[in-house]
Amino acid sequence: MTPADIVAVLEQKFAERIKSKKLDAIDPFVQVEPANLLEVCLFLRDDPRLRFEFLSDISGVDYLEPDPKKAPKAGFEPHVEVVYHFQSFTHKHRLTLKISLPRWKDNKPGELPEVPSVTSVWQAANWHEREVYDLCGVWFSGHPDLRRILLSEDWLGHPLRKDYEFPLEYHGIRGR
Repeated sequence: MTPADIVAVLEQKFAERIKSKKLDAIDPFVQVEPANLLEVCLFLRDDPRLRFEFLSDISGVDYLEPDPKKAPKAGFEPHVEVVYHFQSFTHKHRLTLKISLPRWKDNKPGELPEVPSVTSVWQAANWHEREVYDLCGVWFSGHPDLRRILLSEDWLGHPLRKDYEFPLEYHGIRGR
């Protein structure tokens, strides 16, 4: 199936729940609301026409222009995206799915945005979600063991956030 065929199947099933799509991108993608993520993922895995049995990656991307002079020209409102890459070994096709989240839950700085965990659909999501949580600060609700995976448990903040301030020192070791 081509990306257009895959998206047509998704639009037939989910119609208005597909927020956007971009088929001419290097990695063609669809975007859905966080509330619809689990239902869409189960369909992607279980529908015989699609059979996305492999979740190859989950990434977090912080869209923030920290320079106040450049921010009006950035072309986007500050937000965080969670990006899922799927493959079907059965049908030899791929798809990218995106979730857009506010930078902070309820616009309260420090309150991490939430998205449902897909570990119940693909067990491989376990470590991918932990990495996105650790580095980008996205909370995966329903995750069986959401804790840091790369940084130590006492690390403060999430280093891939554009507004992250690298500590001057960590346990007596100079950082900058």
